[in-house]
Amino acid sequence: MNHQGSVDIRVSNVSKSFRIDGRDLPVLNDISLDMPPGSFTSIVGQSGCGKSTLLRIIAGIEAPSAGEVTLNGVPVTGPSLTVGVLFQDSRLLPWLSVHRNIDFGLPRHVGKKERRELVGHYLRLVGLSGFENALPEQLSGGMRQRVSIARTLINDPHVLVLDEPFGALDAFTKVTLQNEVKDLCQRAGVTTVLVTHDIEEAVYLGDQVVIMGPKPSTIRRIVRVELPTERDRTGAEFSEYRRQISREFFSTGLQLT
Repeated sequence: MNHQGSVDIRVSNVSKSFRIDGRDLPVLNDISLDMPPGSFTSIVGQSGCGKSTLLRIIAGIEAPSAGEVTLNGVPVTGPSLTVGVLFQDSRLLPWLSVHRNIDFGLPRHVGKKERRELVGHYLRLVGLSGFENALPEQLSGGMRQRVSIARTLINDPHVLVLDEPFGALDAFTKVTLQNEVKDLCQRAGVTTVLVTHDIEEAVYLGDQVVIMGPKPSTIRRIVRVELPTERDRTGAEFSEYRRQISREFFSTGLQLT
C-alpha cells in the first residue's frame, strides 16, 4: 500500500439541502476546501452542523445539491473502491469470523490464494493475528474497530474518510488506534479526512483543522497545524493549537457536543 503522489481532494462550492415535509432544509452552504495529496484533514463543528454530510459527499455516498468534489480533477459521482470509509460503528457482520469479515471487503473476482494472503497481511497490520476465527461478539470494541480498519484498507484505497471512528472507545484504546491509523496513513500516503468532536484528536492527527459553523454550515476558519509528525499532546505548541480552535467556538457561544 504505497500511493506515491496520492490523491488531491477538491471541494468546490458545495451546498446541500434536504427535502423535509415539502420544504428545503439547507445543511451546507458554499463549502470550498483543498486537501493536498497524502494530507490529513480534521473537520470539527457543532453537532448537526453537516460535518458527516460533507464527509458522505466526499465519499460519493451523498450527492451535493450544488458544486462538486473532485479526486485528482475527476468528479465524484458515486462510491468507489478508491475511497475507503470508516464509521464510528464497526458495522461488522456478526455471523462471520474476523477473517471472513475482512475478506468481505474484497471484490469477488480476487482469487482464493490472493484473498488469503491479503487478509493475513491486514490482520498482522492491525495486530489481530491469531483472532482469525473469532466472532465479533468475542472481541472488545477496540478489536472490532481494528477489524473494520483492516476491511477498509484491504482494497488499497487512495482516500480514507473517517466519521468519528474512535468516539465510542475508552481513552486508552482511542489513543492506541489514533496512533495506529496515523501511522498507517502516513506510511501508505493516503489522503485522509476525519470528522470528530474531539479537538485534541483533530490537532493530534490533522495537518489542517477545518472549523465549521452552525447550519447552513460554512467554513469559519482553517487552522494549519505546523507541528512535527511525532506530536506531544502535553507540549506548549500543541496546547496553543487546541486553545485557538476552542476559542473559535466558545467566544461565539458555540459548543462541541
